[in-house]
Amino acid sequence: MTAASDLIKRPGFFSIEAITASRAFNRWLIPPAALCVHLCIGEVYSFSVFNEPLTRVIGVTAPMPEDWKLTTIGWIFSLAILFLGLSAAFGGSWLERVGPRKTMFVSALCFGGGFLVSALGVHYHRITLLFLGYGVLGGIGLGLGYVSPVSTLLKWFPDKRGLAAGLAIMGFGGGAMIGAPLAVNLMGFFKTPDSVGVAETFLAMGLIYLVYMMIGALTIRVPPPGWRPSGWTPKPKQTSLECKYHVHINQSLKTPQFYCLWLVLCLNVTAGIGVLGQASLMIQEMFRNRVSAAAAAGFVGLLSLFNMGGRFLWASASDYLGRKSTYTLFFLVGALLYSAVPFIGQSGNVVLFVLCYAVIMSFYGGGFATIPAYLADIFGTRFVGGIHGRLLTAWSTAGIAGPVLVNYLREWQVSRGVEKADAYSMTMWIMAGLLVVGFIANLLIREVDERHHIKHDRVEDDVV
Repeated sequence: MTAASDLIKRPGFFSIEAITASRAFNRWLIPPAALCVHLCIGEVYSFSVFNEPLTRVIGVTAPMPEDWKLTTIGWIFSLAILFLGLSAAFGGSWLERVGPRKTMFVSALCFGGGFLVSALGVHYHRITLLFLGYGVLGGIGLGLGYVSPVSTLLKWFPDKRGLAAGLAIMGFGGGAMIGAPLAVNLMGFFKTPDSVGVAETFLAMGLIYLVYMMIGALTIRVPPPGWRPSGWTPKPKQTSLECKYHVHINQSLKTPQFYCLWLVLCLNVTAGIGVLGQASLMIQEMFRNRVSAAAAAGFVGLLSLFNMGGRFLWASASDYLGRKSTYTLFFLVGALLYSAVPFIGQSGNVVLFVLCYAVIMSFYGGGFATIPAYLADIFGTRFVGGIHGRLLTAWSTAGIAGPVLVNYLREWQVSRGVEKADAYSMTMWIMAGLLVVGFIANLLIREVDERHHIKHDRVEDDVV
C-alpha cells in the first residue's frame, strides 16, 4: 500500500516538479536545450528554397499548367507564421501551468509531424495537405517551441534579461543557416528524372528535427523555488519604463503599452519577413544571370547568420542601451536602408545589396530577441511567458501582411509590364514607411500605470 501511495504521489514525467533543478544546477546548461528546439523550428526561415521546386512538382524540369503557382505556395509560409502566433497566444498561458518540458514535447510532435504530412501532400499533389501539415500543424509546433525556451531562460537569467532572450531566440534566427543547405542538398540527393525530391526531403527533415527537438524537451530544467544567481541582488529601477510590480497576463491587455509593443513588433517583423520569405527568388530576379540558385541559397543562409547574430548582439546590447533606444535604432536606420535598396539593385552592386540586407536582417532578428526583455521590463517577469505568447499574434499578422505585400505587389507589377528586377521597388518603399510608423509607436511607450500592478508582488523582491 505504501509503495502504491508513493507511486501515485510521485511527480509525473512532464510535471514541473520533475524538471525542477537543484540549487547547484549550472544554468548555462539550459541554453543548449533551448538551441536544440530553436535551431530546428528556425528552419521556417529557409522555406523559400522550396518555393521554386514546388512550382514544378509535376513538370519536374519546368512548371506545367497543373503545377502550383508561386502565390499559392506563398500561403504555406504565411499559414505557418499565422499559427505560430495563435498557438503562442493560447499556449503561453498553458506553458505557465504545465511547464516547458510538456510544451516542448508537443512542439516536437507537431513540427516534425507537419513535415511528414507535407511529404504526403507533395507525393499526392494535394496543396491542402501542405497547408495543413507545414502551415497549421507545423505552425502550432513553431509557436509552442518558440515561447517555451524564452520564458524558461528569462527565469534562469534575471540579471541578464537581454542576454537570456538573445540566447533563446538566437537559434531560431540561425535555423535557416542549417535548414537551407540541408534542404538543397537533400533535394539534390533525392532528385530523379521523375521527382524534384521535395517529398523525400520533407520526410527526412521531419524525422531529423523530431529527434533533436525531443533532446531539448528531455534536458530542459526550471529553477527551484527561491533561486537567484549566486551573488546577485535585484537592483532598483534602471530606467523610467521598468515596472516596480508584476502585471497579470489578463491585466496587461488593458494597458496601452501592450498595444504599442504589439505595433512595434508587428511593423518590424512585417518589414523583414516578406523579404525573407522570398529572399532566394528576389536576389535571382534582381540580378538575373548573375546569381545562381545555389548562390541564392547561400544568400538565404547568410541572412540567417545575420538574423541569428543580430538576435544575440542587439538583445545583449539592449541591457546597456535600453530597449526603447535599441528599437529606435532599428526603425530609423532600417527605414533608410529599405529606401536605398531599389537604387542599389538598379546599380547592379550585388555586394552592397547583400550587405544592406545583412544589416536589415540583424535588426529584424534583434527585434525578436529584444521584445521579451522589453516585456519583462514593462510588465515584470512573473507572467512574461504568457504575455509574450499573446504579443506574438503580431507576428501572425506580419506573417500574412509581409509575404502578401511582396508576392502580390510583385505579380501585379509584372502583369503590368514591369521588369522582374524592378518589381520589388514599391514594396521596399512601403516597408520603409511601416518602419517610420513603428518608430512613432515606440516613442509613445511609457511606464505602466500603477492601477494595473499586482500590489503585493514587487519585482525587486521577486524570487523565481
